[in-house]
Amino acid sequence: MIGRLRGEIVSKHPPQLMLEVNGVGYELEAPMSTFYDLPPVGEQVTLVTHLTVREDAQLLYGFLREEDRALFRNLLKVNGVGARMALAILSGMDARQFALCVRQEDVTALTRLPGIGKKTAQRLVMELRDRVDAVPTGSPVGVASSPSTGGSEGSALVDAIGALTALGYKPADANRMARAADDGTKTSEEIIRAALKAVNTP
Repeated sequence: MIGRLRGEIVSKHPPQLMLEVNGVGYELEAPMSTFYDLPPVGEQVTLVTHLTVREDAQLLYGFLREEDRALFRNLLKVNGVGARMALAILSGMDARQFALCVRQEDVTALTRLPGIGKKTAQRLVMELRDRVDAVPTGSPVGVASSPSTGGSEGSALVDAIGALTALGYKPADANRMARAADDGTKTSEEIIRAALKAVNTP
C-alpha cells in the first residue's frame, strides 16, 4: 500500500498531477481542495495517498491533508459513492465544511455538488453523521512553499473547463461556469475555485 509520497511536481492538470519520487513518476488524482494549496511545478511536496486496485487499473489519489484523505475513504464506504463523486465532493467543499453540512443535515448545500441528488445527499447525511466527528484535523502534510502558478491565460481556461467536466459537470455547464469565473488573469485553480464558489453560494 502506498500511503505517502514526497517528490517534485512534474505537471498539474486538475484533477490529475504527476509527482516524481526518486526518478519514478507517479500519476495521481486529487481534489481541488488539494490543488488550491499545491506549490508550483518543479517544487517539492508531500502527499498522503489512497491506492485503489481494480481489475482494469490501479488508481492513486493524493491529498495534502490527512482529514481530506480520511473523508475520501469514508465517502467510498457510502453506498452509491465512487471515487469520482468523492473527489467532486472534496472539490466543492473541504472536510470541515462537509462535516458542518452533515451535522446540520444541510441536504440543499450537498445537492449543489455535481452528481449529488437529494437521495444521495440524504444518504450521505444518514451514513456519515457518526463518522465526521472522527475525521482528524490539522495542517497540510506538505505545506506549499509559494502560490501556485498557471500557464497561459488560454490554457488556464481550457484546464479549468476540463477539470470541471472531470468532476462531473456537463461540458456545457463546465464551459459556462469557467468562462464566467475567468477574468483573463487567473490560473486554472483560481478559475475553478471561483466557479465552484459561485455554484455553492445560495
